[in-house]
Amino acid sequence: MTNSQLFKSNLSRRRFLQTSAAALSGLGLSGCGWTLAQVRAETPVQDKSNRLFIYTWAGYTDENLLSSFTAATGVKVIADVFDSNETMLNKVQAGGGNAYSIIYPSDYAVEKMQELSLLIELERDRLNGLENLLPQFRNSAYDPDNRHSVPVAWGTTGLIYNSKKLQQPPEDWDYLWKNQQQLYRRITLINDVREVMGATLRMLGYSYNSTNPQELKQAYEKLKALKPAIASFTTDAWKEQILAGDLLIAMCYSADAADAISENEELRYVIPKSGTSLWTDTMVIPKFAPNIDAAYAWINFMLQPAVAASVTERLNFATPNKTAIKQLPTKITNNPSIFAPEATLAKCERISPLDKKISEEYDRYWTQLTSG
Repeated sequence: MTNSQLFKSNLSRRRFLQTSAAALSGLGLSGCGWTLAQVRAETPVQDKSNRLFIYTWAGYTDENLLSSFTAATGVKVIADVFDSNETMLNKVQAGGGNAYSIIYPSDYAVEKMQELSLLIELERDRLNGLENLLPQFRNSAYDPDNRHSVPVAWGTTGLIYNSKKLQQPPEDWDYLWKNQQQLYRRITLINDVREVMGATLRMLGYSYNSTNPQELKQAYEKLKALKPAIASFTTDAWKEQILAGDLLIAMCYSADAADAISENEELRYVIPKSGTSLWTDTMVIPKFAPNIDAAYAWINFMLQPAVAASVTERLNFATPNKTAIKQLPTKITNNPSIFAPEATLAKCERISPLDKKISEEYDRYWTQLTSG
């Protein structure tokens, strides 16, 4: 995808910051102990190329964010995008990731990249602001002690629905099957094998990360029965469709749901009671990064509490930055669609890497489900 395509206007959980350079520079960085001059001074960039290539999710950057970083450091950012962790991993493993100094994998992809020795171990004395992270994001199971990654956003996966058109609100994943006739061709599921199979497994009482062949087959058969009612498998396009009234319900990420609800108050987001996935997106430096100085400068820039707070307030991401959270209004921190309650999080699972044989089993079922 070209750089111009990166700045498309569609909204997704992979959308990061849309604000002007002037607005960003006026976010009160100095009040948090930060100024743009300090970013430059505290994170010197020595690579004479003065360019930083990043590989990120579609919509996680825009021209204003990139310009603000350039103003702070003198480094020009060139952003390429991927649409799934699997796409990113395939490119990096094939050697196509050697041009990038920053990559944005999700939690389970970080773990996989560590196993494949694709990441450098971060130098703690070059990072400013890790102490601002919530404890659970400083010592996660997928990357203890943030040795290889720095979290930038987190959220849940659930269902968004039109409360005016669905008199009985969904409570769990099985709502889709029980109301299949009513919802016929007005349902979308995320275009992600681990999310869709995982949610179905969880509905059946199994783990999101099941490796049991019989459980996987059972989940596939359930999805096969639902397929005639599914309008499409899409991670992003559901939003325009549900706002237009063409959809009644969609599987989506929490940040996307909160964003859509801000445009139509009749929409509601629910985390299924049987459980769902809990995701974290991160920043890592690949092993063959060409501009290490600029990579650390980018991470430190994104760790600024004022920037993190702005991201959450404007785009409905739950920030892992506890200092940023203190700067947010209560209407956001009390919004369960953004910051899920602890009782709900207790039922969530992180997606974990699978061995090659089991991954191929998931992919085989996914191909059968989505083809034709």
